[in-house]
Amino acid sequence: QVQLVESGGGLVQPGGSLRLSCAAYGSILSINSMGWYRQAPGQQRELVAAITSGGSANYADSVQGRFTISRDNAKNTVYLQMNSLKSEDTAVYYCNAQLRRSWYENERDYWGRGTQVTVSS
Repeated sequence: QVQLVESGGGLVQPGGSLRLSCAAYGSILSINSMGWYRQAPGQQRELVAAITSGGSANYADSVQGRFTISRDNAKNTVYLQMNSLKSEDTAVYYCNAQLRRSWYENERDYWGRGTQVTVSS
């Protein structure tokens, strides 16, 4: 079994910062991409940022220049540093990993349970 465990969400004022972490636990052969998605009430889940095992990152236009994704491959952990937060960043943030558990299985997506980020004064 594989689990993605997120931490770091919470309530922050506009202009503030938060750092999200997500660690993958379990029997894992390899992890390709890791990333963060978010879903606000009444909206579809959207990609925030993703990073490959080699360190190549891509971001949603709405967070470019404010958020930074990073990764520690040795710890199977991905981070999202969020600065200059806005009220429209309020959402549940989900961790995603495209990983392979063994040589006998194909790569597939795994998801965390989500962590709430609320930006409000």
